Amino acid sequence: MNPRPSIPEAATPASAILLVVAACFLFSFLDASAKYLVLQGMAAPFVAWARFAIHLVLVALMLRVWTNLAALRTGNLTGQILRGAFLFGSTVFNFIALQTLQLAETIAIAFFSPMLTVALAGPLLGEWAGWRRWLAILVGFVGVLIVTRPGFGDFKVGYIFSFCFVVCHTLYIIMTRRMGASESSESLIFYSALTPALFMLPVVPLYGSIPQSALHWGLLLVTGLCGALGHWLLIKAYKQATTAALAPYPYSQIVWMIGLGWVAFGDLPDLWTMVGAGAIVASGLYILHREHKLRLASRAMLGADERELAKKL
Repeated sequence: MNPRPSIPEAATPASAILLVVAACFLFSFLDASAKYLVLQGMAAPFVAWARFAIHLVLVALMLRVWTNLAALRTGNLTGQILRGAFLFGSTVFNFIALQTLQLAETIAIAFFSPMLTVALAGPLLGEWAGWRRWLAILVGFVGVLIVTRPGFGDFKVGYIFSFCFVVCHTLYIIMTRRMGASESSESLIFYSALTPALFMLPVVPLYGSIPQSALHWGLLLVTGLCGALGHWLLIKAYKQATTAALAPYPYSQIVWMIGLGWVAFGDLPDLWTMVGAGAIVASGLYILHREHKLRLASRAMLGADERELAKKL
């Protein structure tokens, strides 16, 4: 019996890469629209609620939930609610941060989320990182300090809200990873929109405001449309390629955020923001590289065990 030859990893399909890049553009346009609306006086919690309410309607239409209610059944309703609450918290904190921060600043800090995910995956999921990845996490945190520069210059309160966004988003990702094996994709995307929409419904009268112009109505609709379509594109992308293969491409979002920030608000990031963002991106890419090597090493060990077994058969 001859040992089975190792199978090289397939190249990432160009269509999957384009889907991720397109999703990142939509998420950037969502943030730019939300920033414009909150700067025009709309309350951030109301904009966030409207974003998820519109998202919920669109997801229900795309999934045609009235014809396939079985796909929405969940064995972990508490987990679905908690996951949706984390997603809503990340959205509200991000929209509040956008009142005082540039788009490029918020996305630079948001890029720290993969490092925080690796750090928290140990105590929460039992997936402990080695010293090299911990060193990369430290470099990423230094990058956050470079962007925010606490104690130097003008520290903006938006940095605190932006870091709260990162924490909520990280917990949302960890909950998604924990529940992904037992819950359907349809239920995950549906409840992630339903929970936030219902969660803030009682307080809408406190924060609600009627858009003052057609532009405001349009941008409010854009937030929900970009959110729903962006998540749909990501689902399509991850059906064509692995998470690891596509992981570097969301970093392209900083290009969209800088461009939209300049076109819409006349904002350009300063040198320190770009240096800090570079450190965060570099540390994130190293973590991805390290995890890729560990996966290859694990496959090689499995292949060696199979070859030893083949010799005995």
